[in-house]
Amino acid sequence: MFDLILNRLRGKRILILGFGREGKSTRAFLQRHLPDAMVAVADKNAMEGVAHSGERYLDAIYDYDIVIKTPGISLKDFDANGVEITSQTDLFLSQFHHQTIGISGTKGKSTTTSMIYHLLKESGRDAILTGNIGIPCFDVMEQIHEDSIVVYELSAHQLEYVHNSPRVGVLLNVFEEHLDHFGTFERYKHAKFNLLRFMGADDFAVVHDSLLMETLELGVNNVVFPNMDFDIDEEALPVLGPHNLLNVKAALCACAAYGIDVKEMIPHLYTFKPLEHRLEPVGTFGGVTFLNDSISTIPQAAIAACQTLGRVDFLLLGGFDRDIDYAPLVEYMAEHPVPHLLFTGKAGERMMQLMKDRGVASQLVPYHSMEEAFDYLKCHKKAGDVCLLSPAASSYDQYKNFEERGAKFKRLAESF
Repeated sequence: MFDLILNRLRGKRILILGFGREGKSTRAFLQRHLPDAMVAVADKNAMEGVAHSGERYLDAIYDYDIVIKTPGISLKDFDANGVEITSQTDLFLSQFHHQTIGISGTKGKSTTTSMIYHLLKESGRDAILTGNIGIPCFDVMEQIHEDSIVVYELSAHQLEYVHNSPRVGVLLNVFEEHLDHFGTFERYKHAKFNLLRFMGADDFAVVHDSLLMETLELGVNNVVFPNMDFDIDEEALPVLGPHNLLNVKAALCACAAYGIDVKEMIPHLYTFKPLEHRLEPVGTFGGVTFLNDSISTIPQAAIAACQTLGRVDFLLLGGFDRDIDYAPLVEYMAEHPVPHLLFTGKAGERMMQLMKDRGVASQLVPYHSMEEAFDYLKCHKKAGDVCLLSPAASSYDQYKNFEERGAKFKRLAESF
């Protein structure tokens, strides 16, 4: 069943680069299906099962025939010329290309992936969910049958070293992000477009019209736009905002490429359960309505959240600084000022200075902890105010991930 994958790896000295969730998944797969293969693991951190560790662990790649790289390892400052590098994603797509819908984009990919999966399941299809949503693809391969459709959320990190595309590729948008991993926006963008780069004559790309020219330059034959008109009751959708309406339409287009009738799917849109931390209503407490948009790690996401809500009185911004250009957010706040802007972390410091320089007509308030932000809120709130967490920055300076950041915001809101 996995002949294309196993034939590429058979008889080679294999290095698994990175030993997190995906690295462990790869080793388990190789132990099951190529038990006699020579396999070693390299990771910066020394742990059981890791043969190469420490500051120079990347040097090990020269001693093996093929390297299976995990998404979290960056090679932007490392000379990997002459090394055969692949990944779970690349190997998986070589085997299951015709059965896969791949979804990527700087923002919206998890919502769109989950919605595609929901629409397929509700339409009676055998759908399998995998990828950046938290499920390594090697962990689901044995569940795939001839009529299965794989719904694969793909990050730029997972697409960086692929040489295969899915049959249906959904590319929602490309904004500046993850420059700490890629070094430049161009390298990040190149990785994103790998989703479509290797498509054949019968494959389909679902892209926003702003990405049309670059998609056509790749020679993609079949391009569908998610801005077409569908008979959707927008008021009944469980997701908010024009950006999510585009995600909904992209999901419909992706499923339609597998022959599912759009009219049949539309009723299922209204039973979709939105994902946590994505413009999530937390509730009204102490007269203040709280919304958790912790997934927001770029300025465009914070802008979209504000546009969707219309009214925001307190906006929590900032976090880990990835050198993203915050000019779009500064300009938006200059034209649509929020009464109270609260900033944290190095990214918050930079945003706050840019807002001051631009003369943004808001109260600009630094804070060090979420509790400090809520103390400020208690002193300045009025009944009917709206407080939004949409940080436009990564969470890694103070939190394990955006989920932890959002969970803390929700706890503090619920006890406000």
